[in-house]
Amino acid sequence: MKIGIPSGLFFYSYYPLWKNFFENLGAHVIQSGNTNRKILNLGVKLCVDEACLPVKLYHGHVEYLSDKVDAVFIPRIMSVYKNEYICPKFCGLPEMIKNSVPNIPYMIDTIINLRESDSTIIDSIMDAGSIITKNKSRIEKAYRDALTEHRRFVSSLKATGDFANSQNGISIKNKPESTKKIAIIGHPYNIYDSYINMDIAKKLQNFGYSVITPEMIDDERINRNAGKMPKRHFWTLGRRILGASLSFIENRDIDGIIYLSSFGCGIDSLIEDYLERYIRRDGKIPYMKLVLDEHTGEAGMNTRLEAFIDMVKWREENEGNIPTYGRSVCSSKGIS
Repeated sequence: MKIGIPSGLFFYSYYPLWKNFFENLGAHVIQSGNTNRKILNLGVKLCVDEACLPVKLYHGHVEYLSDKVDAVFIPRIMSVYKNEYICPKFCGLPEMIKNSVPNIPYMIDTIINLRESDSTIIDSIMDAGSIITKNKSRIEKAYRDALTEHRRFVSSLKATGDFANSQNGISIKNKPESTKKIAIIGHPYNIYDSYINMDIAKKLQNFGYSVITPEMIDDERINRNAGKMPKRHFWTLGRRILGASLSFIENRDIDGIIYLSSFGCGIDSLIEDYLERYIRRDGKIPYMKLVLDEHTGEAGMNTRLEAFIDMVKWREENEGNIPTYGRSVCSSKGIS
């Protein structure tokens, strides 16, 4: 059996787990490959206008796979962490695909909901694996073995921030790490899809900066800093972005922060606003937000990136004592 896995959304967090799980059961896994202009155009054509760019891309990846596989894996992801939720668009993704992509093959729309308990994952893997075999012991073993590979992927990504190499188990960096570092924060599918972000990590490396991502920060550190908020943030990815960002600010181990956001993302609009206010109060680290959509041009991206790097270098060399935003708007002595 050929099972397709679209290269979008949580693909960038769980692909090695899903791939090894189905292959351990004897299936042939086909991924839709890297995002390109054709896939982007397909997604924009098929998806509703109101959806964010990553969801539109996901539609394009599914359409690419539709005539190449016997089934496509599109889980209904409700929650991946206790007492937290995922974006509502993830929850309704199977319905969006069914009503937008023509001639869709059999859909494996397993429900993943760990909000109440992690133990519910057993029901999820049984449901997903049952399309290939009814042998529960075989399904459980396939999942355990896949989980081992997934942990290797997570470890490699934490060490390198390189998704492409990490999914293949490569964890050694090819170039010496620069002492100058820029943090790229945002959802994994914005950070690691080099087509939609126009290979921003490589551009920063060409400027002489190492790139740090939230996946490279220890979970304990992220959770501790996210816990500084007066109320727990119940969107998992939003909490991780916030916790990672506050970790960077706390440790002062980076030279700047770039927030990659998707146009129309409600979670980003909340998190980014809070983060910008926090950075304004702190006044120490250069910060820039880049909004991505299907109309984003590389020339404009390059211009903003070059200006940001120039500002970072100028502050390092000439005016390191001047806050990024001037005096804090929250200071009793300051002005906006």
